Amino acid sequence: MQKKIGKLPFKGTEEQKNRLDAVIAENKHDKSRLMAVMQQAQDIYGYLPVEVQEMIAEGMDVPMEKVYGVATFYAQFSLSPKGDTDISVCLGTACYVKGSGDIFDKLSEILGIGAEECTPDGKFSLTACRCIGACGLAPVLTVNGEVYGRLTANDVPAVLAQHGFEK
Repeated sequence: MQKKIGKLPFKGTEEQKNRLDAVIAENKHDKSRLMAVMQQAQDIYGYLPVEVQEMIAEGMDVPMEKVYGVATFYAQFSLSPKGDTDISVCLGTACYVKGSGDIFDKLSEILGIGAEECTPDGKFSLTACRCIGACGLAPVLTVNGEVYGRLTANDVPAVLAQHGFEK
């Protein structure tokens, strides 16, 4: 059973806001710089919550729909916070047919979060992704970029334990 955690509250700081305001001020004259501003905003905040998207839309004088459209179209942008330990499960074809869906479900069950969510303590986040190019090791997941391959759902507790997860 998957336990859903509600949206974590936005916790931007005044310093982050000031940095974003400076980036917007440098670029607001050129709407073609929207994506660059969004990239810098994600560097500042770690992700692009709706509050940050609204600041960008207002500051760049572009519709919120445009900012949201760019944020959801490009895989480089994240709309949810990442945990200190970011776990990504490949659900591409090769991994999926070899059981990555079961691995994802086991992670979700143990961590108590779903796709694109972060544990309330900010320690772990879970992402479902498409092919990472390690099909020969299918099924795979990454933990902060480190690849774990040829896994089963039974391997999940050991992988989590290696990264400090305590039940």
